[in-house]
Amino acid sequence: MNNTLAIEVGADGIALLTIDVPGRPMNVFTPELIDSLGKAVEQVAADDAIIGAIITSAKQSSFLAGADLKDLGEAFERGITAQQASEFSQSLSKLLRRLETCGKPFVAAINGLALGGGLELCLACHRRILSSDVKAVIGLPEVKVGLLPGAGGTQRLPRLIGIPAALPLLLKGKTLQPSEAYAQGLVHEVFSPEQLIGRARHWLLNSPTAVQPWDRKGYKIPGGAGPLASHAPVSFTVGVAQMTGTTQHNDPAPLAILSSVYEGTIVDIDTGLRIESKYFGKLLSGSVARNMIRTLFINKTAIDKLVNRPSDAPTRTVTRLGVIGAGMMGAGIANVAAQAGVNVVLIDATVEQAEKGKADIAALLARDIKRGRLTQESVNARLARINATNDYAQLKGCELVVEAVFEDRTVKANVTRQVEAQLDDNAVFASNTSTLPITGLAQASIRPERFIGMHFFSPVERMPLVEVIIGEKTSDQTVAWAMDFIAQLRKTPILVRDSPGFFTSRVIMNFLHEGMKMVEEGVLPAMVENAARQAGFPAGPLAVADEVSLSLMQAILKAQDADNLPERYRLRTGRKVIDRMVDQLKRPGRRAKAGFYEYPEQGAKFLWPGLSDAYPVAADQPSVASLKERFLTIMALETARCQEEGVIINAMDADIGSILGIGYPAWTGGVLSYIQTIGVKTFVERCHALAALHGARFEPTQTLVQQAV
Repeated sequence: MNNTLAIEVGADGIALLTIDVPGRPMNVFTPELIDSLGKAVEQVAADDAIIGAIITSAKQSSFLAGADLKDLGEAFERGITAQQASEFSQSLSKLLRRLETCGKPFVAAINGLALGGGLELCLACHRRILSSDVKAVIGLPEVKVGLLPGAGGTQRLPRLIGIPAALPLLLKGKTLQPSEAYAQGLVHEVFSPEQLIGRARHWLLNSPTAVQPWDRKGYKIPGGAGPLASHAPVSFTVGVAQMTGTTQHNDPAPLAILSSVYEGTIVDIDTGLRIESKYFGKLLSGSVARNMIRTLFINKTAIDKLVNRPSDAPTRTVTRLGVIGAGMMGAGIANVAAQAGVNVVLIDATVEQAEKGKADIAALLARDIKRGRLTQESVNARLARINATNDYAQLKGCELVVEAVFEDRTVKANVTRQVEAQLDDNAVFASNTSTLPITGLAQASIRPERFIGMHFFSPVERMPLVEVIIGEKTSDQTVAWAMDFIAQLRKTPILVRDSPGFFTSRVIMNFLHEGMKMVEEGVLPAMVENAARQAGFPAGPLAVADEVSLSLMQAILKAQDADNLPERYRLRTGRKVIDRMVDQLKRPGRRAKAGFYEYPEQGAKFLWPGLSDAYPVAADQPSVASLKERFLTIMALETARCQEEGVIINAMDADIGSILGIGYPAWTGGVLSYIQTIGVKTFVERCHALAALHGARFEPTQTLVQQAV
């Protein structure tokens, strides 16, 4: 054995197998662990003195987190084929199959988190005893990175709890708390961590069985399997339609899971495992899994660990935060900060306005209490950390102040001066702005080296991204402390340099303007919206424009004119439509209950019927594929421009920011990953073709052209 797995055989004949992968905060399947586990299974099976085995972990609150996703992501770069990926899956499946059929009973004493392959190992054991610690969550989240469980998850879980119960767990990748796992039948018992090994020994010494339910004669899957099962029309026929509607054929993993479950459960489990491995091989060798693993797991993990933080600055924890502006954004920032244990001074122009902001937070939290997500005690403690006031003197002692007032330079300048009069020299002032250049706003500051942009996204409670904007005079220490605070909030920070619109606002505006240009060209508005959804965007550009507010977009354009910005920053693609919608048609967006959509008092919103009168529909309509390509290309191209201008510092920030912040389709891996996936040469060719059809905005940058040679 190597040092990833320790074996201790007691006088009672029970072998204790303890996993402890060195150098890892959590156990993952490594080649060494797989080798050790295989040898341990053979030792248990061959030694007549051993009556059974317990598998547990030496790491506190972590049993086994599954496969090493970094290695799986790199497999694509190594040119892994579908056959090779399938063989990798089969090798692990055969090991777990040997474990459950070797003739000796195995118990999983799950002392902590067990995800993916970790849970698949547990499912292969004959008994599963889970820690009652809330950190001991279990699940099969592979679908979230474009994969399916490749070590028996799509076969054992349906055979254990039935197909209707298993599919939501497989297709959504949901993790379960101990009580949920027990209620759904994934584990046999839940006990306190210190009781796990004792309970496992008790079972092995009293009533062990070394045969899985699906290996017993006459076994039938709960609820049935195949096309004649009562649940089949919903589970599979409706299920395929739902998955197609959700993925739009961009992410193959959900349909592969459905296929693996359907095909694998109408045959014996050994055949089912081979079917699962076949589908796993196709997914792992494809670009979607590579993109999602790289961006949403490897790169996001690195960013969350502040890999891009200036290393020379000492770390700092914010204990007292000031938030200026108690509107939706300010209240949201105050709420998440208080949730993280930070004391917050929430300031607005009047005490009444500040108190209203706090009351809005309380109302939001009350809904979470009603849904069982929070307790009244925890909410009371959170609200007690928020001091609503109009007294700027209360800011004394704040390590950080975030300004979240109206997007107006004069208003922000006045706030800056009032706040800085109360702050210590080392306190950081952050402006939550989505468009106004930080360097310009910092002109109102007496210490611009402590001035930084901190762009939160709405709703703050749900949106995980924060865009950190570095002004010309912002110090590295200020950048580091801003990132430390975002990590405190358990959000993901991306770093960009100051520029009109920064990165996220600049790129998403191209998406919105392109959609409006399509309407102006006579494309069916519903087709515009549906094409965006089919490309993988969470909402169409017209719906998003209504939410952003056309009047705000118009104000931004007018501010750009007033500032005499260079032409490359002045987005004119949809300006005629914006001006007409706001000034002539009086439909500025959702707040006015009139935009591209109608917003009835009762019922769902719908596209404004008068839109086709204002912009007559052309007789010849473009293909949906061409519209999808326009959306994906214009945003990726604008990102390439940002990268060349130095706005984007790290490509990984652009990719993760585009997915988490502005809804670029996750299957692409992000805006720059999209270019890499289709190839720079192909991307440049597409840009030239689109430019010939739609204008110079699609012309590729000089750097892209050079890279395409």
